[in-house]
Amino acid sequence: MQFWLELFSIVAAIALVVQVVILTALLFQMRRTTDNVNRLMNELQSRVGPILTRLQILLDDTQPKISSMVNDASHVVYLARGQAQKVDRVFTEAADRLRGQLLHADRILTGTMEAMEEAGSQIKHSFWRPVQKASALVQGIKVGLDLLRSRRRSASRSRNDEPRESQEEELFI
Repeated sequence: MQFWLELFSIVAAIALVVQVVILTALLFQMRRTTDNVNRLMNELQSRVGPILTRLQILLDDTQPKISSMVNDASHVVYLARGQAQKVDRVFTEAADRLRGQLLHADRILTGTMEAMEEAGSQIKHSFWRPVQKASALVQGIKVGLDLLRSRRRSASRSRNDEPRESQEEELFI
């Protein structure tokens, strides 16, 4: 058993030495990697640093200009809104005035049409009725004259004793 104990102690010592060698190799490799990363970071910083500085200067220069542009755009929008409201008011007032004028013109035209209707009725009553009465009087006189003529003809026919057929023919013609 002693043999086994010595063997295990030797194997453990060898394993411990191998682990120490591996850890030492890892330490050196880690140092080289760290040095490479630090060198790359320094290079990157030396290249990016001026770019970032220029970018910061550019942002510092353009920031007031951008602010001014935003303020100007805001002012333009404010003025445009005000103008749009004024134009809306003007068009609304114009539409209201036009509507009022159209109503007024409608009232005038309606009044004119009513007056023309009234005048037409007046003309009809004052002019056409006397004309109709005169026409009726003329028609009555004509009928009276026709009646007198027919009596004279009948008196003269009775003297001539013309046949009744010829009298009817004359009336027909």
